[in-house]
Amino acid sequence: MNRFFAAALAATLCAGITTAQDLKPLNSDSEPDRMDWSDLDAKLGALAKPPEGLKVGGVSKTLTNEYWRSLGEGYQKFADKLGVTVAYQAAQSEGDQLGQLTIAEGMVTQGYNVLLVSPQTDANLQPVMEQAKAANVPVVNVNDAVIPQAEHYVGNVQRDNGVRVAKWFVENRPNGGKVAIIEGQAGVYAAVQRTSGFKSTIEEGGKFTVVASVPGNWDRQMSYDAATTILQQHPDLVGFYCNNDGMALGVVEAVKAAGLQDKVVVFGTDGISDAYKSIEAGELTGTVDSFPVLTGEVAIEVALRLVAGQKLPRVVATPQALITKDNVKDFQGKGVDIRTVLLMKAAGK
Repeated sequence: MNRFFAAALAATLCAGITTAQDLKPLNSDSEPDRMDWSDLDAKLGALAKPPEGLKVGGVSKTLTNEYWRSLGEGYQKFADKLGVTVAYQAAQSEGDQLGQLTIAEGMVTQGYNVLLVSPQTDANLQPVMEQAKAANVPVVNVNDAVIPQAEHYVGNVQRDNGVRVAKWFVENRPNGGKVAIIEGQAGVYAAVQRTSGFKSTIEEGGKFTVVASVPGNWDRQMSYDAATTILQQHPDLVGFYCNNDGMALGVVEAVKAAGLQDKVVVFGTDGISDAYKSIEAGELTGTVDSFPVLTGEVAIEVALRLVAGQKLPRVVATPQALITKDNVKDFQGKGVDIRTVLLMKAAGK
């Protein structure tokens, strides 16, 4: 079954690439046809009231990861404000590619007016793109994996996640040293870009050496095991960069078990609540928060603007910020309105 699905998926992907309307394969980090999320109102005007009975379908990777639950919260929050119906579903696990495809195809068949999809891989939801196009249903690719022929993408600059962490090492560990990377799922755009951004930036000055870069497959236990092995091989390691927070929290436990919490720093990506708690507790050193609730709000706004017939750029970029003990209170806590905080930062205030 897996071989059959892979073969069918590859055939559909090739067909999609040859029949798409001259769309170049999307690189969401470098695509020049882009707009920052903070400019939507200024450049496109206020969002018009959506038509009655509009149905939005959201298809996520999994609901076992807090990031994707938070993204759905953003969808629902914005939809409720406008009286729009939104259904948010996900595959059973991050490896259930066929299950995710079945959900997405079902939403097109059931008459949803627009789809928001966060693919498990860059290829597994390609077939639904053709189905949705035939049904005149706009599709917005939301963060993480990138469908090469996606016409619209909402998400942050994935490479910049790794770059921000690497710059922290350069500034805060001037003597350099050995570092390791725990990657996400092999071949997934976000994992590749985050890893590449960190590795190329930290190696520029010649003071740091990446001694290991291994897949953690977005899994906390697998990342714990990988970190344990790396620490045994390199007890003089100075730090880890992990492609998401779940993996980073597993690495924190491995560092603690090795008695190296005062010597080895650990960074994650996503900004889930447990990462914030761990930073405040002095365990996780930092995370690059990509603000999933806000990303969900922006994504559904983009979807509704498409339904209204507005012409949008291919990429709408959402914000991110490196969170450490030094600024954690700026982004979380009583009275903090994250949208206002990020709009002020976008305006340079």
